[in-house]
Amino acid sequence: MSPWNLLALPPLPEELIRHLLAPLGDQVAVCVPAERDRDALLAALPKAEIVLGDWTGTLVMDAEAVAAAPLLAFVQQPSVGVDGHDLDALAAAGVPLANTPGVSAAAVSEWCLAAALSLSRKLGAADAAVRAGEWPQQGLQPYELHGRRVGVVGYGSIGASCARIFRALGCEVSYWTRTPRADAGFEDLDTLIAGSDVVVVVIALSEETRGLVDPRRMKQGALLVNAARGGVVDQAALAESLRAGRLGGAALDVFDVEPLPADDPLRDLPGVLLSPHVAGVTPESTSRLLTATLDNLAAAIEGREVNSVLNGLMSTIRRKFP
Repeated sequence: MSPWNLLALPPLPEELIRHLLAPLGDQVAVCVPAERDRDALLAALPKAEIVLGDWTGTLVMDAEAVAAAPLLAFVQQPSVGVDGHDLDALAAAGVPLANTPGVSAAAVSEWCLAAALSLSRKLGAADAAVRAGEWPQQGLQPYELHGRRVGVVGYGSIGASCARIFRALGCEVSYWTRTPRADAGFEDLDTLIAGSDVVVVVIALSEETRGLVDPRRMKQGALLVNAARGGVVDQAALAESLRAGRLGGAALDVFDVEPLPADDPLRDLPGVLLSPHVAGVTPESTSRLLTATLDNLAAAIEGREVNSVLNGLMSTIRRKFP
């Protein structure tokens, strides 16, 4: 059988992409777009049978892209988020899309804990003060997370991991997810946001969750930690709340626009920890991501069931022929 045509979209040098996909051997013919733009994507799609997705959301399989790929049989997204992909259009074309859930759960939940601790213990302000020759032992007023109420928005693998590690620290943890649960930890969203000392946001972005968290509804002095997507939190309302002194601080790994624009007000507000969308980027999580991706691609090519199909289709991939 001829090799499968695999169109690889990750923002990596072509040589590195080919090296990473080398374990698939001669079962695939790897193609990389000539340029990282939409025209190059559309030009490459007519021959593509498998698409390995772009985790930056720059090159996405929207309805137009799906229509340009008559041979497409499978999309593997090498991330948890599938922002920009049109799952309905892919389903209508009979193209399963799979992601890699769980690979970054440990990394992201550790970042959320570290960020919350940094805010509560005023580590950034303390470091800046000492570097400036100050010694504000009484002025910083850090506090413990132990015994505080932590509300986790989203309860997939990352949310569950966040709940475990904050509970281990002695926090009172509740969570909200779109599917109501009967257990004692579940709380309705309004109650969770209004009553938590720390709100940790780790839910996927969709039209249903866009603007889901309004920081103006949080309690006075609360901390916001966002490791989901920028669009899940009302960013303008966040800046407003920080400027007014309503919140005790915010730690943000994600933003409405990435990289964060030079004129964004979040850059100049006190009590804000900014991070360049790296909460889930560790050698360990990258290794798990690569393994999950290669396993699924091999399963697709060999006619075995792939894992984590999101758009409701069968998990056995069928090749299409012209």
